[in-house]
Amino acid sequence: MNLNSGSTPPSGGGGLIRIGTRDSELALWQAHTVERQLNNLGYTTEIVAVKSTGDLILDVPLYELGITGIFTKTLDVAMIRGEVDIAVHSMKDVPTALPKGIVQAAVLERANVDDILVHKGNPDFFTDAAIIATGSLRRQAQWLNRYPHHTVTDLRGNVNTRLKKLDDNEWTGAIFAAAGLERLGFLNDKSEVLSPSFGGVGEALDWMIPAPAQGAMVVVAMASDAFCREALAKLNHKPTEVATHIERQFLKKLEGGCTAPIGALVSSIDDEIRFEGVLLSIDGKQKLHIEKVIPANGDVENLGNICAEELLQNGGAELMSEIRNQLGK
Repeated sequence: MNLNSGSTPPSGGGGLIRIGTRDSELALWQAHTVERQLNNLGYTTEIVAVKSTGDLILDVPLYELGITGIFTKTLDVAMIRGEVDIAVHSMKDVPTALPKGIVQAAVLERANVDDILVHKGNPDFFTDAAIIATGSLRRQAQWLNRYPHHTVTDLRGNVNTRLKKLDDNEWTGAIFAAAGLERLGFLNDKSEVLSPSFGGVGEALDWMIPAPAQGAMVVVAMASDAFCREALAKLNHKPTEVATHIERQFLKKLEGGCTAPIGALVSSIDDEIRFEGVLLSIDGKQKLHIEKVIPANGDVENLGNICAEELLQNGGAELMSEIRNQLGK
């Protein structure tokens, strides 16, 4: 608990804000980041950590579990039961439709959006045969699309666990979110990956389109909790909120859920909003790509829908049907 001695909660009451989080090192880092920001505003907080189903079942690929919001459902239940007041998530793990009564209350400023390949220092594998580890269908599909002669194997667990598995196996490399490695202090400015379980090289995959909302943290609260929603509104970063809204709208329109091979990224340049999206077959052999630039004062609110609809009309609907059949959905 952080009582933040010397300060008091803003007027209006509400008291202690219990912050729900998964108990992985990265999730706790995120929760403590939100806690510090709330404390700096004078709020009193307490961290409440729980273990999610996604953290407990590590021997089955995520897409085979068939559970929407596998990393968020446990915290949703805790909020509805009144055991925690707010919950902090990696936004890319959050379903596009929140449970009834729960609302998005703040999106924090986005960190590094890149995926990064962590390997053991030999770059020759880009042309040679290689085994690349990842638990993400999106990363798998994009990797196989670019390197069809490689093999992709499943990799689950928290960041430390995955780094240790990479060290223990004869794999060539593994793909991570750069933001996670940076937040835990495992990636230095020389692109060296240094953790208690692995020492190697990180190579940014700037050609790989990230998951919608990758690198962003979201905080959710109960719709009826005016005190927490008011507090969290002060943490919201509007440019990140807009960008992630467009990316997640694209995902929702494609009806991909959080495990389909879908990537999306919004960037702002001067007075323009640039969107880039991709949908691939699971084996990476089919790839549908869309890129669109609109004025910042254009129809930003519907940009994700517009891009998704265009993709669906140009082969996306058929490809999504194939993906759902393969995943048994």
